[in-house]
Parts: sequence; structure tokens; C-alpha cells
Amino acid sequence: MPKAAKRPCTWPGCGVLVQGGSRCELHPLVQWAKRHGRDGNTTQRGYGHAWRKLRKLVLERDGYLCQVAKAEGRLEPATEVDHKINKALWLQLHGTLDGVDDPSNLQAINAVRHALKTRAEAQVGATGAAVLVRRAVAAEAGGEGESPGPLNR
Repeated sequence: MPKAAKRPCTWPGCGVLVQGGSRCELHPLVQWAKRHGRDGNTTQRGYGHAWRKLRKLVLERDGYLCQVAKAEGRLEPATEVDHKINKALWLQLHGTLDGVDDPSNLQAINAVRHALKTRAEAQVGATGAAVLVRRAVAAEAGGEGESPGPLNR
């Protein structure tokens, strides 16, 4: 039986031809959970049945509309739910994760905006985000401070 034709590696910008797989030796496929340093299934990570019910409630409450886009005057469908204050920052601010999944800390968001927000939060880190939140609280209270920007609306 003849071998299948070689195909280009699926890594963006890589043109190495491979046979019998989708990636070359320089760009191996890595399991998602391992790539992101996460262990366990969704339930073990806190996203089990209770989260799915809460997620549905938030999406319905927000009319399946992205709340970040809505704040910009745009109407975009939402398929995901986001923590306005992410878990790492919540833990730093409160010393516990109690309340992090309260509906008031959750918003409907579309996948692209969610990925961008998560990336921005990861770049700032929990410590930097905590500083931004404290400045925003001070500014709202009439004190000196800066706006935290688009990270958490």
C-alpha cells in the first residue's frame, strides 16, 4: 500500500513536510491540560455540574450578549462566562476563593474577548492587577488614582 503524501506542519509559519502526523519534531502536539499546567478534569478544577448550572444562569441573565462589547456600545453574542475579578486576584484580595463565583462577579463574554482579557490579566499578573483595582477603588471614592483600563468591567 502506498504511503500518504507528506503535509506541512500545522504550526503557524512552519513549512516542514511531515508524514504520519500533523506536526514536525520542533513543534510537537502537547495535551492542553499539560500545556497550561492544569491537572485533573473539569470537576476537579472547579468547573463541574454546579459551574455549568451557574454558567447557564449568567448567560441567560445577560441575554447571551457579551457584556464587555455591550459596555463599548456593541452587541455581540456571548458563549462563555468570565470572572470579572479572576480567581488569582480574588484570592490575593480576599485571602479566600469564597464568593469568587458569585453571579455579581460573573459576566457573559464572547470567546475572542475572553481570550484577550485572560491574556492581558496573565501579563499584568495578580500583583499588578491588585494595584490597578486599588487605584480604581480610590479613584471612585474621590481619592487619587488611575483607571484600571479594560481588564475588568
